[in-house]
Amino acid sequence: MEISVIDNSPLFEVRASAHVSVAPNDIYAVVSDLSRSGEWSPECQGGAWVSGEPSTVGALFRGRNFRPQDVVGWAPLVRGTWYTQARVVAAEPGRTFRWMMLSHACEDQESIWGFDIEPADGGSLLTHHFRMGKATAGIHKIVAKLDETARKKFIDDWTAKLERDLKETLKRIKDISEQR
Repeated sequence: MEISVIDNSPLFEVRASAHVSVAPNDIYAVVSDLSRSGEWSPECQGGAWVSGEPSTVGALFRGRNFRPQDVVGWAPLVRGTWYTQARVVAAEPGRTFRWMMLSHACEDQESIWGFDIEPADGGSLLTHHFRMGKATAGIHKIVAKLDETARKKFIDDWTAKLERDLKETLKRIKDISEQR
């Protein structure tokens, strides 16, 4: 039996970094407030903390997302508005903030987003990253009817989309943070 590209782990692993002329604790205050993500994310429009102390390990966040028709337009993706739930898995002020996406049944997935912050040149080096180990149920649903060539194309196109989104997110966070 041939192994599919979807069986690779990690399936996605992307990161981007930018210098921000703001102290690490100040940039952390921005990126650890996921309710503000609509200000910087190309896809997440914000949301609300639904349990736990906001921005602390274990807190749950319900995100509101929007994807237009033209994003990897050939693939059978969710379009328009949809909701996700995530749990904070790391929260070290001035250093790192990470959240794990949960399945519709509120189970952990190997899908983790985050920010790492280091002091650098009178400000901070902000790194935004995403890693998906094993494919989520959502990814399996997207590629279920695709042949292996189309699955590889989806992974390549989605990786490129993720890379663009990380860079755009960092640009927006930099602009917001430096204008304070």
